[in-house]
Amino acid sequence: MIVPEFVQNIDPIWIAIPYFTLSIFMEMWMAKKGKRASFETRDSAASLLMGLGNSVSTLVFAGILTAWFVFIYQYRVFEFGFAWWAWIIAFIAYDFMYYWSHRLAHTVRWFWADHVVHHSSQHYNLTTALRQPWLSPFTLKFMWLGSILLISGFHPAMLAFVGALNLIYQFWIHTETIKKCPPWFEAVMNTPSHHRVHHGTNPIYLDRNHAGVFIVWDKIFGTYQPELEEEPPRYGIIKNLGTYNPLKIVSHEWFAILEDMKNANSFKDALMYLLAPPGWSPDGSRMTSKQILARWEAQYDGQKDSKAQNAAK
Repeated sequence: MIVPEFVQNIDPIWIAIPYFTLSIFMEMWMAKKGKRASFETRDSAASLLMGLGNSVSTLVFAGILTAWFVFIYQYRVFEFGFAWWAWIIAFIAYDFMYYWSHRLAHTVRWFWADHVVHHSSQHYNLTTALRQPWLSPFTLKFMWLGSILLISGFHPAMLAFVGALNLIYQFWIHTETIKKCPPWFEAVMNTPSHHRVHHGTNPIYLDRNHAGVFIVWDKIFGTYQPELEEEPPRYGIIKNLGTYNPLKIVSHEWFAILEDMKNANSFKDALMYLLAPPGWSPDGSRMTSKQILARWEAQYDGQKDSKAQNAAK
């Protein structure tokens, strides 16, 4: 199959870099003007270094990933080719698989160890979008999630291209400068408001809005949560790191997993530390997102009942 010349010669990510750079400077200017944007120099520097390291990692592992994708593509069930309609289907299918990949990254600790890097900033601006992990191939998630689309019949070059477009789209939603988009857009697409929820550590926001481009996946599969005026997002992770060291940011959760597994009382517990949701512990001394939300809901309901009783007196 002949790969279109523009797919071979155009890298959307490199084309988008000037846009990324200009947007960050514009947001910094808005922050100085006090317009719903905030930056912390060390935090932004750490995010930029994480983005640089991710780019290096991508180059280092590119050969391995390409070889795997080409190998799997040999066993495709269908062959969509490069027809115009195939691009649309590929873009939507990629985003659908991204939703599930992203959701797993929040519900399986092995995957969270990689993804937590992106959530580790306590600030929310366009530099946060560049805070990306370095060790993603070690999770081996690419071996089955990407493979599903390849076996379905989408060419590796096509998936790489639409994947880059998906990543570029997600850059602009990492900002507080845009409060809300038009209602029709908010209903279908992922927006800054939706993604602020995703980065929030408020109990009601935990593990919500996993969409990449289309927020409809969250609405269909029950993980959607709108941003609430009375509940401004608090950013970061449940136990914030307190460091701007990129090496610690990229590796802290991997070391925490190894420590937990080493001290586990049984093989089952060791395996659960690896595959259970982040925060799982055999004795309940730590809490998962679901448990944190359940406790918050119980407290919230108790407060409502207490107010109702006082009002009735």
